[in-house]
Amino acid sequence: MLLEDYFDFLRPDDIRVKGTRVGIETILYDFIHRSRTPEEIAQSYPSVNLEQVYATILYYLHNKEDVSAYLTDWLEWSHRMREEQRRNPPPVVKKLMKLKAEREAIKKANESQISAG
Repeated sequence: MLLEDYFDFLRPDDIRVKGTRVGIETILYDFIHRSRTPEEIAQSYPSVNLEQVYATILYYLHNKEDVSAYLTDWLEWSHRMREEQRRNPPPVVKKLMKLKAEREAIKKANESQISAG
């Protein structure tokens, strides 16, 4: 079996562990940035087994330059999407933010009454 056989190369910016919806960026982010062990990673994602986690890490080590660029692009895209969502939250998030603000206002009003009373 070739190392590449462990993956589905859907697009240049979308490489998944074969037979799962888990992207290699998910495993590699946990491994590189969170310093998690392969065993911890495999336990976190039920659809991925330990062999697949090791294959992903090995793929990264064998293709470090390309995979690092892939991860950089993914991180930049993630940051852009989070910023976009922060600027333009979905209606349900807006509603929850409004409810939270109303609760905090009520709590402050009650605290003011208690301290004044």
